[in-house]
Amino acid sequence: MSSINYDLTKIKGIAFDVDGVLSPSVIPLHPNGEPMRCANIKDGYAIQLAAKLGYELAIITGGNTESVQKRFVGLGVQNVIMSASRKIDHFNAWLERTGLKPEEVVYIGDDIPDIEVMKVAGLSIAPADAAHDVKAVAKYISPYNGGYGVGREIIEQVMKAKGEWLTDELAFGW
Repeated sequence: MSSINYDLTKIKGIAFDVDGVLSPSVIPLHPNGEPMRCANIKDGYAIQLAAKLGYELAIITGGNTESVQKRFVGLGVQNVIMSASRKIDHFNAWLERTGLKPEEVVYIGDDIPDIEVMKVAGLSIAPADAAHDVKAVAKYISPYNGGYGVGREIIEQVMKAKGEWLTDELAFGW
């Protein structure tokens, strides 16, 4: 049984912020000034499995680094949207492109630029260490901090609710 108070069987799409959600809130800076990020392997496993099973996936981030693009495209994310200055515009365009309805989508965000999207998405989720204002609008607050398994937790709960978690051979490989 899920700890999330939402009908997870409706979920067909999952959109993520990156910094503070799929990577920790604190990031080292490369000497050339580019932010360097950590990636959680368990999040990665769940993301690639969701992609294989046909979920619509999106990254909507204000950042713009080649490593983020490579990481998530490599995991099968169909829409990696970088330099998103106003995320709601990109989120709405993603809904239109995919034909998804807001109630069929999970959005996971951690800071102020995510709030507009979180108010529209059917299920809005915040990591445990998200900004207070974000937690105030989230329908679920994960027990995990950003970068430490939030993505995996949510994907796993959605798939378990739909009877898709570890149910076919796709689950046992990359």
